[in-house]
Amino acid sequence: MKIFVNAAAETNGDGSKEHPFSRISQAAEIAQPGDFVMVEPGIYREYVDPAFGGTEDQRITYRSTNNKEAIITGAEIVKGWEKTEKGIWTVRIPNHIFGEYNPYTTFVFGDWYFAKNLKHTGCVYLNDMALYETDTLEECIAGAVYPHSWEPELSIYKWFTQQDEEKDETILYANFQGSDPNAENVEINVRRECFMPSETGKGYITVSGFKIEKAATTWAPPAAYQDGMIGPHWSKGWIIEDCEIVNSRCAGISLGRYLDPDNDNYFTYRQVKSPTQMERDAVCRGQCPGWLKEKIGSHIIRRCDIHHCQQGGIIGRMGGVFSTIEENHIHHINNMMELGGAEIAGIKMHAAIDVMMRRNHIHHCTMGIWCDWEAQGTRITGNLLHDNQRPEGAQQLKGGMMSQDIFVEVSHGPTLIDNNILLSDVSLRFATQGVALVHNLICGAFTCVGGGTGPRYTPYHIPHRTEVMGFMTILHGDDRIYNNIFVQRWPEDDFVIISDSRDLIEKENRRTGTWVFDEYPDYEEWISQFDFSTRPDMAGLEKAHEGHLPVWVDGNAYFNGAIAWNREKNAFIVDENSKVRIELTGDNKPCLHTNLYELLRDFTCIVVDTDLLGEAFEPEQRFEASDGSSICFDRDYFGERRDRKPLPGPFISDPSGKMLI
Repeated sequence: MKIFVNAAAETNGDGSKEHPFSRISQAAEIAQPGDFVMVEPGIYREYVDPAFGGTEDQRITYRSTNNKEAIITGAEIVKGWEKTEKGIWTVRIPNHIFGEYNPYTTFVFGDWYFAKNLKHTGCVYLNDMALYETDTLEECIAGAVYPHSWEPELSIYKWFTQQDEEKDETILYANFQGSDPNAENVEINVRRECFMPSETGKGYITVSGFKIEKAATTWAPPAAYQDGMIGPHWSKGWIIEDCEIVNSRCAGISLGRYLDPDNDNYFTYRQVKSPTQMERDAVCRGQCPGWLKEKIGSHIIRRCDIHHCQQGGIIGRMGGVFSTIEENHIHHINNMMELGGAEIAGIKMHAAIDVMMRRNHIHHCTMGIWCDWEAQGTRITGNLLHDNQRPEGAQQLKGGMMSQDIFVEVSHGPTLIDNNILLSDVSLRFATQGVALVHNLICGAFTCVGGGTGPRYTPYHIPHRTEVMGFMTILHGDDRIYNNIFVQRWPEDDFVIISDSRDLIEKENRRTGTWVFDEYPDYEEWISQFDFSTRPDMAGLEKAHEGHLPVWVDGNAYFNGAIAWNREKNAFIVDENSKVRIELTGDNKPCLHTNLYELLRDFTCIVVDTDLLGEAFEPEQRFEASDGSSICFDRDYFGERRDRKPLPGPFISDPSGKMLI
């Protein structure tokens, strides 16, 4: 059945084509498996809470009839602004319009939030541009540049809020820098979410072609309820496609956890157990509400434009397992730098078990992709990542995150990263083990090799399942690095950073190459510690059991001073005087321009496949596809077939002039 919705319709419609509903939520109350909800262009200022889910064979589909012209927003227009004697504007909002959730009394805070708890989940928008919240009215009046912003020219637009408890009103002040808010489009966040079931288990829903914007989402750490402007809320089989996701106060799309009252921001409220311990608890407790392959995950997010969200574009803990995230444009995430903490990235996934991230374009994010814990069976392939680094002139935010294209943290693998273009100054933060890097173009450094993990016991799982097989600390190593091109594109001096959560100054490596593994054993050195011909001496092997795991490095090419692992036998190293040029042009249609292939000459490497990569040590799982089949890396970034003696890097030939997306 088709159910019709039109924002311009009369309020007493019945959902027929002749008499459509005026609100999507009316259709969401009755839509059954197999139904299509057809939504005409218009602005829908509502929260859509689907009452029913579909089935694997009979999905419920919500579709915008004109791509991105049906807008679901968590905001309301505000008129009646009055100019103050200080030159800024003010308005009063009766608190009853917010219902039980007032974004202007609710702060962004929770576990793993490191910045000061001074920012609200509400926001003020001038013609779709988010204004910067100030801590005092005086700062709002001054309208000074916010020194941490990645877009400083926009940071002079300010807002401030306070409560009139006697009148039960929210008072808003705003510095619109000369604009008249009563003549412009000024909106404020009112609703927490836009399209997300209030109950778990509403699976097999498709949301297609909408613009979803301006919700007062909350901070979404891993041991807490994780909301977003849109999300499946602990269910299976959603498809979110061809949508624009913009201006979330925290998360754009949530693939996250359900509400567990006994483990919801436990550390923030009680502190007697570490947040890491509560994450372990979350993994184990998840089995009770059905964290199983048959019930949770297997979502698809594709062809979406996700931008200007202030925590993350896509956030998820456990609920995103077995999902595919493909062909999305994710950009300008956390650029306001008002929020700081360990859950910020274009894509931030805990437990990305068998998650495929492919052909995404991710740029101008505090961090590109962050796979935290249990990146087991995760594959990151064919993505373009660039400009995921703090711009020159923007000050570091105390509590803000380090920037890099990819961060894999405290996982045991197998994590597969292949055929990507990584152009930022840090390509991969390596606080993990069990990673295979194959046929990538790597223009930034590896950081945190051998560090950043502490004594954290993290889980690994039965292959291609969610059931926990064991817990172990990170030994580091167990990494495979084959057939990549390394280019020292950025200054090689160590980078000074402010520690995110402590009063420390630290340094990060910016020297590109595999040299950071020089102290790691190769396989022969590592296995020689174990004498299988004699009775094992458990105490004598303690050092071997706690030491670094081996690494495999071969067939890589190094340019502009990038440095090879000291035992790499088949490396192509170009003299520093032969400079390689890497340039990216075009905003919407990016092209790579390089002279790499003039210098690479006839150097070739071996074909890499699952058999060569072997098994990740701890889970004893092969670097294989999610269905358990083998992978042969015989296709390049564009899908063209490689020769039996391929070139290193993501291309079979010079890509100059070709569009990358």
